[in-house]
Amino acid sequence: MPGPAVSFGCIVMVTPGATGVPDTGTIVGIFPPFITAGGLPLATSGSLCMMVNSLSGIPYPLVIGPIASTGVTVGGRALVRMGDCIPSPPGILSVLGPPAAPFVVDQWPP
Repeated sequence: MPGPAVSFGCIVMVTPGATGVPDTGTIVGIFPPFITAGGLPLATSGSLCMMVNSLSGIPYPLVIGPIASTGVTVGGRALVRMGDCIPSPPGILSVLGPPAAPFVVDQWPP
């Protein structure tokens, strides 16, 4: 889904979560190589999210899966955008926002 790129602090949701119900979290780790917008590194596939289990409240790490933008890649990793739905076990990771820089919009399909 075309949309603005995201960075640290972006809210994400995985459905189904670790125990079956959706879990929410945030992007906490973006690894090199970087591309930046407005001074913030933009998230790519392989970035790290810290999720919180909806039933138990226990946090767990989740790596963003490989399928995101087909047009913008950084070191072979796809750019992650607001509105993307990315297969990331245990389910589908939905990227909710906010965007890192609203003026950076990737129009390529997933």
